[in-house]
Amino acid sequence: MAEKHDPNYKVIAENRRARFDYFIESDLEVGIVLTGSEVKSLRTGQSNIAESYASVEEGELWLINGYIAAYKQAGVFGHEERRKRKLLVSKKELSRLWQAIGREGMTLVPLVMYFNHKGRVKLKIGVAKGKKVADKRETEAKRDWNRQKQRLLKQG
Repeated sequence: MAEKHDPNYKVIAENRRARFDYFIESDLEVGIVLTGSEVKSLRTGQSNIAESYASVEEGELWLINGYIAAYKQAGVFGHEERRKRKLLVSKKELSRLWQAIGREGMTLVPLVMYFNHKGRVKLKIGVAKGKKVADKRETEAKRDWNRQKQRLLKQG
């Protein structure tokens, strides 16, 4: 991603549950169409993409159920908190995503929303396949073992 010293790069919202619930096969950085009050609200870090998903509808890519808190100073010119937001992606990528979710069990999951080095809001979406309960247990066991291994290496 971006270097740590970049002053404009800032993570707004992260879907930490996505890697636990899904196998992420590939990911893609996309732009997002926002209003002014939404950007102001995101600058204060008030958003959530944990329950949201992306979908291809009418030849366009949309973020559905993404939450951006209302910006109080906007007054009557504010925005709807859970509206559908259009995602910006090339036609070639859109067709690739459409084919990917056409396969069985595949979905588009938002992974992280952030300001890039130019100060623009970007969203990283992943093409994912849902995990079964046994897969989740296996992932958790691997994570625990790696954590324990790091502790042992640190002590020894």
